[in-house]
Amino acid sequence: MKTLFFFILTFCSFQLFSQETTYRNPVIPGDYPDPTVIRVGDTYYAAGTSSEWALPYRLYESKDLINWTYLGPLLKEMPDWTMGSYWAPELFYHKGTYFVYYTARRKTDRKSYIGVATTKDIKKGFTDHGLIIEWTNEAIDAFVIELDGKLYITWKAYGLDQGRDIEILGSELSPDGLKLKGEVFSLITANRDDWEAGGAEGQCLVKHGEYIYMFYAGNGCCGPNCNYMTGVARAKFVKGPWEKYSGNPILHSSDQWRCPGHGTLVTTPGQRYFLLYHAYNAATNIFTGRQGLLDEILWDKKTGWPYFRYGKTPSLQAEAPYSGTIQKEISGFEDRFSSKELDKEWTWDVSQKPVYELANGYLSLIGRETPTGTFLGVRPRKSTYFLSAETETSPVQTGICLYGTKDNAVGISSSDGKIELWKVSGGQRTVLSSEINQASSVMLFVNVRFGQYCQFGYFKDGKRQNIGEQIHVSDLPQWDRAPMAGIQVRGATNGQFKSVSIKY
Repeated sequence: MKTLFFFILTFCSFQLFSQETTYRNPVIPGDYPDPTVIRVGDTYYAAGTSSEWALPYRLYESKDLINWTYLGPLLKEMPDWTMGSYWAPELFYHKGTYFVYYTARRKTDRKSYIGVATTKDIKKGFTDHGLIIEWTNEAIDAFVIELDGKLYITWKAYGLDQGRDIEILGSELSPDGLKLKGEVFSLITANRDDWEAGGAEGQCLVKHGEYIYMFYAGNGCCGPNCNYMTGVARAKFVKGPWEKYSGNPILHSSDQWRCPGHGTLVTTPGQRYFLLYHAYNAATNIFTGRQGLLDEILWDKKTGWPYFRYGKTPSLQAEAPYSGTIQKEISGFEDRFSSKELDKEWTWDVSQKPVYELANGYLSLIGRETPTGTFLGVRPRKSTYFLSAETETSPVQTGICLYGTKDNAVGISSSDGKIELWKVSGGQRTVLSSEINQASSVMLFVNVRFGQYCQFGYFKDGKRQNIGEQIHVSDLPQWDRAPMAGIQVRGATNGQFKSVSIKY
């Protein structure tokens, strides 16, 4: 009996220990490309590419690298010199100041370059200092490191210059981190005949032992035909010479996760190294987007080269950075518009800033007389979900939709006397189905499976009523981002919403 009791106790303890000390990828679910992460004291902060969604860059906070709390957009307004393409932010903390070096498209010539913003309190917003790197036709993917008391910035160059190989360039920074200092130098060049034939980008530098190591991504980052992978190089001095690892790539696709790359390395207080990076879930791919994954880096004691603890493909389940960590379930979203401010989860197309009012438990959203109208969206955290919204019937078309761009969307809208299922493709709007509805308010819904199969409908007498056939949203994902789910108003006046929810 004692033996049996001891076995049961041991088994239960093992199960509890296993549950509390492991996690499953992704750690930041939903579309979250090019993640950057820093640790300040006992707190981690992460930000990622927002592309054409405003406001720029989603900022997260964590105590354990596994459970992340969304704090809101990193930048509280779009920098004056920019117009979109908010890619690859890189967080840096130095002498009490938070820096973000970010990529954006310039208004004057639509070229992507690198800007910088700073703050003393990362939760209260940044002060933008404008453009810091303008280099030929494109400069993207900044990374900053301090070495021997000096600051250095690196970036990807020549991605849009015909006849030139892509390079990772670098320069010393001024002590305040706000401008380049000295000559620009080359670190590595993409090898056209190797695994990185499509280019090199998304670099992250770290000093370990006598070497500086550079983790970088190679090949095509995005879309259904991506072939992204991760490699490493090292040098004793930042200006080189740099040696690429003969065992590259050190991380590549698996049956579960595709195109892993473009991440940032961070250490725990116990000096464990973790890379936060992105990859596509193979099952939902571009429809859910590049999600935030975490994997541990170890160092070969003989050669010094780094490797991923769980092999050359992203881990499915792994030991947590902190013992006792319990990974939380993904929560849904609900907004009943009881606040005086718009919920931080809402986002919109950078070219279509919404005008709205919150009062008396309603969101009043001003429409546009365009094929899609005015859109407010939420980034889905899972690929299968149920979105619903209660709207007031009015002359304008008020409803919900899945949104790729202002020229590509699909949705359901209510207006005086009818409900319409519609699609906008290439800027052309088509009504797919229409039904009579005389109710003063209506609850509309869409049931989304695997991020791409959508059944729209509405509630009638408390029961779900489908409208039209199931739709496959094949043309909504863009090469650098997944679709958003949300609400829209089409017309010259306002539409009203009483509630919106997403359930997973």
